Amino acid sequence: MKNSPEIRLTPARPGLDARPLEKRVGLIILATDHTTEPDFRRMVASDRIGVYVARIPYANPTTPDNLRKMQPSLTAGAALILPDEPLDAICYSCTSASVVIGDAEIEAAVQAAKPGVPVVTPPMAAVRGLKALGARTISILTPYTVETSRPMAAYFAAHDFEIASFTCLGFEDDREMARIAPASLVDLSLDAMDEKADALFVSCTALRAALAVVGIEEAIGRPVVTSNQATAWNCLRLCGDDEPRAEFGRLMTLPLN
Repeated sequence: MKNSPEIRLTPARPGLDARPLEKRVGLIILATDHTTEPDFRRMVASDRIGVYVARIPYANPTTPDNLRKMQPSLTAGAALILPDEPLDAICYSCTSASVVIGDAEIEAAVQAAKPGVPVVTPPMAAVRGLKALGARTISILTPYTVETSRPMAAYFAAHDFEIASFTCLGFEDDREMARIAPASLVDLSLDAMDEKADALFVSCTALRAALAVVGIEEAIGRPVVTSNQATAWNCLRLCGDDEPRAEFGRLMTLPLN
């Protein structure tokens, strides 16, 4: 080759930092997910905390049977996130699947690839968030069908919440759920909120509900917990980040108990 340059190997290697970023959060998300990555980039990622994502197979419609089919992929998905390197937290970002598979089963599947890593699921984080807010009686809004919503109601009842009202929208495709405008969620939440409830839980990681939290809280006059907001809050606190982020709702100002 004409004019081929001489390639010089530097005699000394540069020093290496312990980590490119101080803290690491892993995300296992659905192949069809449009929302979790932007939400975690907005709420969690920083020059101190890195967010690292793996996608696992998922096919609509959103039914309990289809959701349960993701369980065998969880270990492989976790193993793909920075193999052989520790994480400070790992989140499986599907609320309805976490309910039907079970938090303990998800934790076991993830820790088979990442031993000892704290595992966060959206319903688990929501329970922690609602308790941090002092809520005992709640209203719930989901985009799911009645069939997929039933296990959600049972989950929160089993965690000692009184459910004052439960509203679902009847969607079967998580890609369509992601297209619901945040402003519409404010109106839907106002309709879904029972006057006896201490707080509202808006379920589903596909919904862009984190963008609507402040508007919903202003409309209903009570605190709001959403799936991605709750998992972001939980992961931030596990990384030792206690900075209040009131622009994402009252929950984001509280410690993790």
